[in-house]
Amino acid sequence: MNLVWRRPSHALLAFNLFIRPRLRNTHNMVTAVNTTKRVARLRELMASPEINVHAFIVPSEDAHQSEYIAETDKRRAFISGFDGSAGCVVVTLTDAALFTDGRYFLQASQQLDSNWTLMKQGLPDVPTWQEYVVKALPSGSRVGIDSTLITVADACTLTDSLSAVGSVLAPIEKNLVDIVWGDEKPVPPKNPVVVHPLKYAGKSHLEKLASLREELARRNAHGVIVSALDEIAWLFNLRGSDVECNPVFFAYAVVTNNKATLYVDDVKLTDEVHKHLGPEVVLKPYRQIFEDLNIINEGLREAKQKLLINPKTSLALQDAAGKENVEEVRSFITDSKAIKNEVELEGMRQSHLRDAVALYHYFAWLEAQLNSGAVLDEVDAANYLAGLRAQQADFIGLSFDTISSTGPNGAIIHYSPHKPTAKTIDPKLIYLCDSGGQYKDGTTDVTRTYHFGEPTAHEKRCFTRVLQGHIAIDAATFPKGTSGYLLDPFARAALWKDGLDFRHGTGHGVGAFLNVHEGPHGIGTRVSFNQTPLQAGMTVTDEPGYYEDGNFGIRIENVLLVKDVQLRNNFGDRGYLGFEHVTLVPIGLNLIDVHLLSREEREWVNTYHAECLSKVGPLLEEGSLALEWLRRETQPIEN
Repeated sequence: MNLVWRRPSHALLAFNLFIRPRLRNTHNMVTAVNTTKRVARLRELMASPEINVHAFIVPSEDAHQSEYIAETDKRRAFISGFDGSAGCVVVTLTDAALFTDGRYFLQASQQLDSNWTLMKQGLPDVPTWQEYVVKALPSGSRVGIDSTLITVADACTLTDSLSAVGSVLAPIEKNLVDIVWGDEKPVPPKNPVVVHPLKYAGKSHLEKLASLREELARRNAHGVIVSALDEIAWLFNLRGSDVECNPVFFAYAVVTNNKATLYVDDVKLTDEVHKHLGPEVVLKPYRQIFEDLNIINEGLREAKQKLLINPKTSLALQDAAGKENVEEVRSFITDSKAIKNEVELEGMRQSHLRDAVALYHYFAWLEAQLNSGAVLDEVDAANYLAGLRAQQADFIGLSFDTISSTGPNGAIIHYSPHKPTAKTIDPKLIYLCDSGGQYKDGTTDVTRTYHFGEPTAHEKRCFTRVLQGHIAIDAATFPKGTSGYLLDPFARAALWKDGLDFRHGTGHGVGAFLNVHEGPHGIGTRVSFNQTPLQAGMTVTDEPGYYEDGNFGIRIENVLLVKDVQLRNNFGDRGYLGFEHVTLVPIGLNLIDVHLLSREEREWVNTYHAECLSKVGPLLEEGSLALEWLRRETQPIEN
C-alpha cells in the first residue's frame, strides 16, 4: 500500500514544527563516549575553594521532576555518556559511579568508558546511590547537588542520613555539569505555548483556579507552589512542546487566594495566550519565582499561613520560600487532573478511534509487506506507523518513542530500535509494537503482539495466559475505594498457573492530551498505588505481559476508562466500578490457544472484536487492505 500524505492544516503544521513524530536516528550506535576531560574538569570545580565538595550528584530529572526531559537537561547523559532514561551519577574526587536498574545494564555497560563504575541496582550487595554517598564517603564529607534537581522529600531523607555519619548535603546554585558543558550545552527551548480550547478541556482555567482556591481555604493556606509541568499545563488550559512527546512547557506557578501568577518566558506567549489568560493571571519571567518567593517569605511569617507544596517540589523552591513557611501535602491538582470530565472522556474515545485507523492500516501493510518477501527493519516499520498517525485529524505527535521489536528484542521491555543495529522483522517470529499518539482531544498508548507466520504451541500458550490476565482486568467490577494495587493479581493469576509472570506494572494513568504516564493512580505492585483508590473518570492502561529472554516478548495493552456500574446488589451501599476500553485494535487470533479460554473469555474476545469492526470498520474505505485485514482478524472464535 502506498503511503499518501494528507496536507495538514495550518494549525497542525505549526504544532508539528515542534511536536512531530520522532523518526529514528539513522546513525545512532551504542558506543562509549570518552569522558576523561569532562570528569577531570568536574573534579576541578568540586575541589575549588568556593565549591569544596567531596562528591557531586547528577540525577536524571529536570527542575520539575519530569519523567521525560529536554536536551538542555540531559546532564547525566553528558557527564557519563549513558543516555538511558533512568539512572543517577555520583562523582567523587577519586571515583565515578552510575547507578541504574536492570533495564539498562547492557546499554550502560556499552556506553560507559573506563572512568566509570556501573552500579547494578537491585542486585545483591549493590547499594543505592543514597547509601553509597552515606557509607562510601568518609565522615565529614560535603555532598554537592543542584538544589533545583532534588525534591524536598529526598533532600530531607538524605540530609538525615548524612547527618548520622557527620556529613552534610551542600546545595549548589550553579550546576557544575553546566559549567563543564559550557557553550556546547543546548539552550533551553523557547517553543510557543498554545491554548488548549474549552471544547477539548471541558472546564475553563478560571473554574479550575476557583476549585483550587476552595482547597486553599479549606486548609487555611496562603497559596500553593506548582512546579510539575503537566499540572501547570492542565491548570491553565495551555499546551507546549519543550519536552519531546510531552505537550508541556517550562513554567512555574504560584496561586494564592486572590492572585494567580504564571512564571513563563514572554517570548513563548502569543496574543492568543495573553487573551486566553486575561487579567486574572499575572505573567512573569520563568526564573523570577525564586525572587518572588523570597519576598513572600517575609509576609508569610507575619500572616502565620503557609504555602502548600507537594513532596516532589524542588529543594530550591522550598529554600526560596523558607522551610518554615511551607507545608508538604498531596497535590490537589494531580488528583483533580486524574479524574477526567465528560468532554475529556469523549475526546479519549474519539482519539482512540482515529488512532485505531492508523494501526489497522499499519498492521495490514506490515503483514502484506512481509508476506511478499519485503525486507523491513524495526525502524522502517516504526517510521511508517508514525507517518500513518500523522494523517489522522488533530494529530500532534507521538506520545512516546515507538517500541517496534521482533523476536528476542521484544523481551527487552523498554526496547528502542535504532539503525544500523535494528533487526530485520522476521515473519517467523513474534512481533511486539507498543506505540501511541498525541491528539488535541486525547493521548493514546496501545501495545499489540502479532505473529505473521505460524506460532509455536508454547508461544500461543504464553500469549493466551497474557490475554486471560488482560481480560480479567478489563472485565473486573469492584467496590468503590478499591485501589489498583489490589486489582493487580487479576492480571497475573492466569500466568501464575503456568509459573509465569512479568516485572512491570499492570497499568498507569494516561493524560488527556498530556503526558502518557500520569498519576497518582495505577495498577501494580507499588505500595503507592494502594494509597489512591480508582475513581470514575480516571484513565488507566491494562497491559500484562510475558518476556522470555532471547526468544520473544508478549504484551497486550488497552487504555481503560473507570466508570460507575450498576450490579445486581450493592453490598454496604458502597457503589461499584468497572472499566470501559477505548482502545479498539484486534487481539491477534492466530496466537490464541482457544482451548485455554473459558466460555466467558471466548465471549469477551468475540464481543471485543465485534466492537472493533462496528466502531472502526465504517472509518475504513471499502476494498482497502486495512478493512480486509480487520474483517479477517475479527472472525468469531467458536464457543
